[in-house]
Amino acid sequence: MRLMILRHAPSLAQGLMAGRRDVPADCGDRAAFARQAARLRPAQVIASPALRCRQTAAALGLTPDRLDAALWEQDLGAWEGMDPARLPDLGRLPTDALARHRPDGGESFDDMAARVIPVLQALDRDSVIVAHAGTVRAALSMVVGPAALSFAVAPLSLTVLHRAGADWAVQTVNLCAGD
Repeated sequence: MRLMILRHAPSLAQGLMAGRRDVPADCGDRAAFARQAARLRPAQVIASPALRCRQTAAALGLTPDRLDAALWEQDLGAWEGMDPARLPDLGRLPTDALARHRPDGGESFDDMAARVIPVLQALDRDSVIVAHAGTVRAALSMVVGPAALSFAVAPLSLTVLHRAGADWAVQTVNLCAGD
């Protein structure tokens, strides 16, 4: 089974942390959308219900078979809407400790992955998912564990995983429209 996860187009969050805020996407780069759409081979399409994901799917010419709330981005709690430059300095945390860190009123990466991974593991055929950077990292964590937090996931980038039985393998990470 092939799993293609496309991160939504750049959010129009004015450079602030979007997380669970339902902000729109900038879907104006038609050439980038055309390049990414040409790479997709959907058997089924699933999207986060976030506006930016639904807009991205539409700009790709995709109609989701379903919207799945479990695919929403990580809830950043008190960090929602914050300028990234103002995020608290957590110091040097081991990756597994960073994955467990929960912002005030939010969820940790581990919490988010615990709701995303069952959706991915339940897939029974080739799928395209339009979702968030956190969703992509949760998928990668099925192969590399909490080290998935170290992966860059650009807007409108494509990540591809394969599953044989219960085993997942990473084919491509962060394939951007210009690559």
